[in-house]
Amino acid sequence: MVVLLNEVVLRYVFNAPTIWAHETTIFLCGMAFLYGGLYCTARDRHIRVVLIYDSLPPRLRRVFDVVISLICMVASGFFAYASWLMVQKAAFRPDGSFRLERSGSAWDPVYPGLIKVFLLVVMTVMAVQFLILAVNYARGRK
Repeated sequence: MVVLLNEVVLRYVFNAPTIWAHETTIFLCGMAFLYGGLYCTARDRHIRVVLIYDSLPPRLRRVFDVVISLICMVASGFFAYASWLMVQKAAFRPDGSFRLERSGSAWDPVYPGLIKVFLLVVMTVMAVQFLILAVNYARGRK
């Protein structure tokens, strides 16, 4: 919000726009979106179709919770693998040296490379979190 407010004041009051505000805002929103998914998973507050879920008896709900958590774990694992493939291209040069992908704009920050690395970390942690949720549901702790 501060970045956008700064950009609006500089652009429309002083007629001096920045070259970094747009990319920084997109980067920060992407990071918040990814972290929000991880936070919701950790707090077990992800979206459910309650029309079906609430009509089930408690024992069947628990089975559904375990199965859904395992399916989400597999999906998160696939996303983690796909993000690893992106990180390989975005963070490593063909000779094996480390260099993050850049945006290619006039400012040219490393945000595209950073967001891909963060995506890999979040998807890996999310897969582990879904496994923990599945184990907890199977043991009846939730």
